[in-house]
Formats: sequence, C-alpha cells, structure tokens
Amino acid sequence: MGCLASTQKNSGGNGRWPRNVGEVAVFVPGMRIPKPVDFTQPFGDGLSRDLVERLSALRTRIVVMAGQEAPRATKPRRTATQHGGSTMADLQQALEDYLPVLLGLAENGNQLKHELQFSWLNQEDTAEETTMSNSWYEVLSVLHLMAMLSLSQANLLLPITSNDGHLSKLSEERRRACIDIFLKAAGYLNFSIQHVLPQFPPELRKDLPLDLAEGVLQALCLQALGQGVDVQLGMAIDSVKATMAVKRRLACEMVKYWHQAQENIEGLPLTNGWGEKHKLFIQWKYAEAKAAAYYYHGSILDEGNTETCKETAIAAQQAAEVLCKESNKACESFHMTPPVSRNPTLWGTSKFLSEKIPRDKSSKVQSNEDPYNNEMILQTAPALPDFALSLKPDEYQLPLVDPSWNDHIQS
Repeated sequence: MGCLASTQKNSGGNGRWPRNVGEVAVFVPGMRIPKPVDFTQPFGDGLSRDLVERLSALRTRIVVMAGQEAPRATKPRRTATQHGGSTMADLQQALEDYLPVLLGLAENGNQLKHELQFSWLNQEDTAEETTMSNSWYEVLSVLHLMAMLSLSQANLLLPITSNDGHLSKLSEERRRACIDIFLKAAGYLNFSIQHVLPQFPPELRKDLPLDLAEGVLQALCLQALGQGVDVQLGMAIDSVKATMAVKRRLACEMVKYWHQAQENIEGLPLTNGWGEKHKLFIQWKYAEAKAAAYYYHGSILDEGNTETCKETAIAAQQAAEVLCKESNKACESFHMTPPVSRNPTLWGTSKFLSEKIPRDKSSKVQSNEDPYNNEMILQTAPALPDFALSLKPDEYQLPLVDPSWNDHIQS
C-alpha cells in the first residue's frame, strides 16, 4: 500500500522558493526537490550491501544536484550556453542513471518496494513536503523532475536577448531544438499519466501532492505541446512561404491545446503563489492563442467577395482585438503574481500580435473599452475552424531494470 505524510507550510509562505524568478518564456511551475533517504535501515538483509550503497549513492547525487539546480533555475535568465545548461544536463543524466536501479524496487511485485519512505518538497501544493512509502511515488517524482528540467532548458532557449537588450533572431535549428524539448517533456508527462499513476491504489492516488495530480500533469503535458505549436507558428510568421491558411491552422491547434490545459487545471485547488501563477500562465497563453486564431481567421474571411464574408471578417478581427487585450492583462497579472517574473522581449506570436492588431484595427475595427460590449463581441464571434492536433508527445518508455538486481536480491 504505502503510507503518506504531508508537512504543511507555515503561514507567510515557503522561504525555499524565491520571490523573483527573472524572465519567463516557458513557465516551470514545479521543480520538486528530493530529500535524503537512509537506504541502510529498512532493508536489513533483504538486499546486498553493494546494491544498497549503489541506490544510496545514485539518489544522494540527485539530492545534492537538485538542491543546487532548483535555485539556479529560478534566477534571472541565463543563456543555454552558460553554466545552467550544463548542470541541468548533468542532473538529467543523474536521474536517468538512477531510474533503472530504482525500478528494481518498484517492478515485478518486489516485496521491498514499500520499505522505504521517499520524501519530496512540493512547490504547488500547500503541503510543503510529501512522504510516501511507495517506490512508484519515487518513479513518478523522478519523471516529473525530468520533465521540469526539459521545460527549464526550453526557457533558456526562448527567446535570445543580446547584451544591449535587443532580440536576436532565433535560428530555425534552435527553434526545432526547442520543439524537440517540448515533445520530450510531454513524453515524460504522458507516460506518467498513462502508466505510472495507474500503479497507485485509489486511496493512495488521491493523496498525491497537487504537483503530481493527474489534472496538473495533463495541463503540463498540453502546455508543452501548446508552446511547441507556438514555436511552429513563430517560424511560419517569419517564413515568406507559409500561407495564411497554414498560420491559421497552427493558431487554431494552439487554441485547442491551451483550452484543454485550462480545463484540466481550473478545478484544482492551486491556491498558493506558484499555483495561481500556473493558472494565470495558461489563461494568458490561451487568450493569446485565440487572438492569433481570430486574427488569421478574420484575414482569410476578408478575402471573400460577399458582404457576409466582410461582416464576419470584422467580427473575427474585433474578437482578436478584445482577446489581445485580455492576453495582455493576464500576462501582466502572471508576472506580478509572486514569485514575480518579467516578460522577455516580445517574440514570435506575441510580437506579431502586438504589432499587427493595433495597426489593422484602425482601418477595420473600432476600438471598444466597454466590458459588456467586449463580452458581446466574443459571444457573437464566428466559430473557429476545427483542425486535428498535429503535435504528439514523444513515445517514452522506462528503461529495463538494472541487471544488478538479478545478482543481489537475496532469498
């Protein structure tokens, strides 16, 4: 079964997490940190000394590295070529080295899997620490951390701001690398949802910290895919070959990803600063995606020759303007919510919308600041086309159990 213990935060907040996280292009809401575990006491003669020492050494390495990397990950942004990129890669490798040995505890009905109590520090849950004597909790926490490291790597790559504050052009190679990172993060999360969460009995699964709740994992997976499409749209915006129809399809796909992410997270009690910030990030990006979709939809409708096409195009452009303003407000709220963050220099979809919609509205759309009328505009906006989602999470599989288990499990 496995038992659970949670330690509540004191009022006034958790001092481990910083008040300022610098620039945020990709929000990383849950860099959970493992606490030390004593592997020697619970096992007695159940495992050989060599295997116990190996488990202890691999996990201690992760405890030390994660404790060092988590504060760095929330410092003002570095570039991927600075120290942070290499330390993230080292921690990722340490987690990958640990998993095959850890799986010896979790898989094949090993009777030892409930002997250890694994403790991790939470970030989005009001309980600052959750302890479970279940090896699958450790596996789930490791995969979650691997996904968060991937998102942190993407945050270092997007965008690139030079020393003089100007935005350097993102190369296509760099953008494709970012998309690959998003798909990898989504792969870890999707596997966790499909194959690791079912390992928990219902009474234990409901006691998982909010960081590992199915709705949060689903939202994280979907927002990774949504940001991958956002990078694709940015590439299309910069390409002279990409048609308006291609851009509209990408924007509409992005709307679906962010809408599904919002559906998964909106009912969860994410009430601390990190949780509120996570909800606002999704709200911001959802509104931004809808603004882009309506802008391109309206532009295509405007090419029609009938009066109805022109009227529908104006309605779509009005919706784009209202949603752009909603996105800006949600963006401001997101960055002002503790831990305080900064919006990086505008890039991609955000940059395009900030320049294009104000320019176009002067000739086609009358600006309106009446909230009631803005609501009516959104209610009467034309339906967006429905496109199949093209980005899928990478197909992740757990590694094989380390062969050392064959030799070291004693009868």
